[in-house]
Amino acid sequence: MQENIGWDSLRERLRAFAVARDWEQFHSPKNLAMALAGEAGELVACMQWSSETESANLRPEKLAEVELEMADVLIYLVRLADRLDVNLLDAVDRKIAINERRYPVERVRGKSKKYNEY
Repeated sequence: MQENIGWDSLRERLRAFAVARDWEQFHSPKNLAMALAGEAGELVACMQWSSETESANLRPEKLAEVELEMADVLIYLVRLADRLDVNLLDAVDRKIAINERRYPVERVRGKSKKYNEY
């Protein structure tokens, strides 16, 4: 297992994995987005019918399953970003800045409403 793999090396490793298997032909943005949604659904299924407490205190075997589903979600997200030439870290930074403006602490602290509902 690699320690502290960086975003660039992760992207390159996933790209090389796909290229070696001649899967780039299948990794269109549409297909990757659909696969990402499917994997997110599998992650959700891991938590289905769990209480809030149960979902926060997973048994080791369930946590191992959740970890792999989370990895699948990240894999497809990184592949999609690679195919669209999106820098995910920059996009996240921009989105956090937007959310900081939409959800000012003094107005939303302890509330769960959407930004246009308060």
